Amino acid sequence: MRVLILGAAGMIGRRLADRLVHDGLPGRGPVSALLLADVMQPVGPPDLIAEVRAVDIASPQAAADLIAWRPDVIFHLAAIVSGAAEADFTLGYDINVRATWSLLEALRLSGHPVRLVFSSSVAVFGAPVPDLVPDDFHLTPRSSYGAQKAICELLVSDYSRKGFVDGVSVRLPTIVVRPGAPNAAASGFLSGILREPLRGVAAILPVDPVSEVWVASPGIAVDSLLHAAGLSAQGVDGGRVINGRGISVSVAGMIAALRAIAGDAVADLVMLAPDPRISAIVGSWPKAFACDHARSLGFPVDTGIDAIIRAHISEELGGRIGGA
Repeated sequence: MRVLILGAAGMIGRRLADRLVHDGLPGRGPVSALLLADVMQPVGPPDLIAEVRAVDIASPQAAADLIAWRPDVIFHLAAIVSGAAEADFTLGYDINVRATWSLLEALRLSGHPVRLVFSSSVAVFGAPVPDLVPDDFHLTPRSSYGAQKAICELLVSDYSRKGFVDGVSVRLPTIVVRPGAPNAAASGFLSGILREPLRGVAAILPVDPVSEVWVASPGIAVDSLLHAAGLSAQGVDGGRVINGRGISVSVAGMIAALRAIAGDAVADLVMLAPDPRISAIVGSWPKAFACDHARSLGFPVDTGIDAIIRAHISEELGGRIGGA
């Protein structure tokens, strides 16, 4: 099985590559070759099956060159994140839409249909939405990023309908806790208010603590993408766009869990500093999803925000809090 990961230098891409090397693809067997591509050259897992490439996916020839490698499965994670896509309209559409269309066109012209797992987002929805969003709820994005992801979902579904690709789009919840440095995503503070205090560093909270959000851990995000890659034809017949399973939690609940696990001194490092721009974007996102389709297909889910925080402490901080 030959697997291509676009956006492989990111946190989810790196974790996904490690899992593929060690565990293979669920329902599809071991991975014989792995191509990791990103605008900055990814760091491959220490295994001879991995090849790495620095690729600007917006360049005219990039998609054809990648498809010439003849992948059997593609994970498309490459994107300009929400805050950056809102700030730079042209760049957002070039990377998030035009490059995806180029990839699909290259697959169509190659005559080599593959399983394509497209990483989408709950940003395709926007206010007004019900408290519990059903699988068939209409799309009302309130950001350029959400609109771009919605466009790509339609492209993946239409190219799949025509038989040019075997595509599945997974709308991932907001990923918490993202390790490493902050990014330009509007939702980045949701990781920051946990990640930074656990390192002994103050963090800014730009939204009202009563705000409710739909989140999943990095581990569940990877598990969901792998699960999508292994879906049978019967699974995708039920719908090629899947709301990935997450948990609904208030920002105040996240801070309360941080306080219970790490103590007052850590939780008190979260500083409220309202940002109307971030509040408007995050406030338009749904609070919870029914996920009936994902549940019926056996998609995984986190047990709670406490488990997510404890996993981050164990996996990223070596069990230490506050740099101790």
